[in-house]
Amino acid sequence: MLFFKEIVGKIDHMNTTQIAILIVAIIVVWAVFTYNRLVALRNRAKEAFSDIDVQLKRRYNLIPNLLEAVKGYAAHEKGVFEAVTKARANALLTEQSGNIKNIAGAENMLTGALKSLFAVAENYPDLKASSNFMELQRELRDTEDKIQASRRFFNTTVMTLNTMIQGFPMVLVAKTLGFKQEEFFEIEEEEKAVPKVSF
Repeated sequence: MLFFKEIVGKIDHMNTTQIAILIVAIIVVWAVFTYNRLVALRNRAKEAFSDIDVQLKRRYNLIPNLLEAVKGYAAHEKGVFEAVTKARANALLTEQSGNIKNIAGAENMLTGALKSLFAVAENYPDLKASSNFMELQRELRDTEDKIQASRRFFNTTVMTLNTMIQGFPMVLVAKTLGFKQEEFFEIEEEEKAVPKVSF
């Protein structure tokens, strides 16, 4: 309480020029703090998306091995293999664009194609018993879990950044300095092709 009385006492003894300089200094300090916080959140979102990107690449690398394992048992399921191969190629191409919405859409298509592949695998008991196929399923499940965790972290960071950008008075600083809202990375949960590994 005594501290605030001293500050008020000092302000009472200041002229209008000094008060104006103090107000400008406070605004500048606040703007710098806000800018640094926005930069930190934007960089955290980029880092979080790179974690998703690493897991997506791991997923893309597993798919050819998975296709080869299934082809050995179900060679006549050509349409399913072509759909998975095409969806994988599209996802790889779309990933290079950097557009989060398009990447999520391509991932949903790939997930649907993988779902069809696992449905085919259910019809072949020898395939389901194959240790190679089971190991690939385990690796894919692990990758899908990591994608989901990375996606949650990314979306939480984006939500924090977007909330900060939209709030007043930060919206004034954000717009002035060129910060914009980020897209969420949405994957349709019901479409996830996470294989069930049973022993």
